Order: sequence, then C-alpha cells, then structure tokens
Amino acid sequence: MIQAVLFDMDGLLVDSEPIWQDVAIEVFKTVDVPLTVEICQQATGLGTAEFVKYIYQRFPWKHKSHEQIGKEILDMAHDRIGSEAKEMPGASETVRFFHEIGIPLGVASASPMVIIETVLSRLHLRPYFQVWHSALLETRNKPFPDVYLGAARQLNAEPSNCLAFEDSGNGLRSAVAAGMLTVAVPATYEYDDAKFDQASVKIPSLRSFDQNIFNTLLQKII
Repeated sequence: MIQAVLFDMDGLLVDSEPIWQDVAIEVFKTVDVPLTVEICQQATGLGTAEFVKYIYQRFPWKHKSHEQIGKEILDMAHDRIGSEAKEMPGASETVRFFHEIGIPLGVASASPMVIIETVLSRLHLRPYFQVWHSALLETRNKPFPDVYLGAARQLNAEPSNCLAFEDSGNGLRSAVAAGMLTVAVPATYEYDDAKFDQASVKIPSLRSFDQNIFNTLLQKII
C-alpha cells in the first residue's frame, strides 16, 4: 500500500523555474557572471547554496560572497514567486486525487520553508497537505535523500511505501535514493534525457496522471 505521497514544488506544483532563472541571471549580472537560461537548466533541482557553488566553479567572481549572492536570489525570488507564480497544469487535480482517497500528502522541496508556505497559500493548496518540509532543515540538500526521508518520517510512513513526484533529475535522484516509488514529470526540453529512466513512471505533465497510472504504481509496491 502507499502510505504517503510526496511532491516536489518548484517546476512541479508551481511554474516557478522561469522566475528562479530570471532572478539568478539578474543577480549574477551584478558580479559580471554571464549566466544563461541554459546554464540554469543544467542545475535545476539544486538548492540555492548548491546552485551558487555550482556557478562559482564555472565562473569565479569577486566582490560578493556566496552567502550574499544566495540571499539576494532568495529575497528576490520570494517576492516574485509570491506575486507572479502560477500553478503547473494538473497540479491541483493530482493533489485532490490523492486527498480524496485519503492518502496523506507532503511537500519535499529544496526551497526555504517561507517560499514553500508562500506557494502553497498562493495556489490554495495548503489545506491538502499534512506536511511541508525543506531540505534546508536537513544536513544535505537534493540530490541526497534527506528531505524525502525527513518528510516521510514526519508522516509516519515507510519510505518504501511512499510515492514521490519530481520534475528534475537532481530531485528524482533524491527520491530514488530514499527508496521511494517515483513519478518523473520532466520539462519538455529534457523529457527524453536518460537521467529520468530510473523513475517508476514518466509522464509529460501532471495532467496525464490518472487512475490507470496509479494502478500501475500500486502493482509495483505490492
């Protein structure tokens, strides 16, 4: 049986990845780093601190610390996501599907708690979730399994009896490492990337999730 369903947030429940990318590009311009959308996409799923380190390895800069760059990104992203972010297609329907059959729900995100709570409130999804958990409260961020294990623990669920939804390769690695069943929902630009082959199921959009796919997943956990 499936004891809990866990959702990533950015790029899965909420269309915030373009906002994160635009904010990162703007902030890194202040230290003359020529960031592009393509470079940002290569690091999708990383937490902000890990993303900043990743960019520094490619484009070392001066005059601002990693912490200052990270704070600027988080502050600007929080403001824009809170006022501009929209729901990903099929997100609320998928959340309600599990809520209506009585399976506890959680969010396992690399974003800070304040952004998770802002998004859930903006999308009117907060009442459906028993738990929302940030990888920043764990020792390690995605792609390590800590945030998924922590969310499962808060829901009193065995990781092997949990189902996780992820849109990024790093997030998928995190959920797989936690020993969970997984549904990958990759962005169009990387849908055919081999890194998503490890998912239990892969779909092009949450709109594609239905009872038949759920039945397939149930067969994998029995």
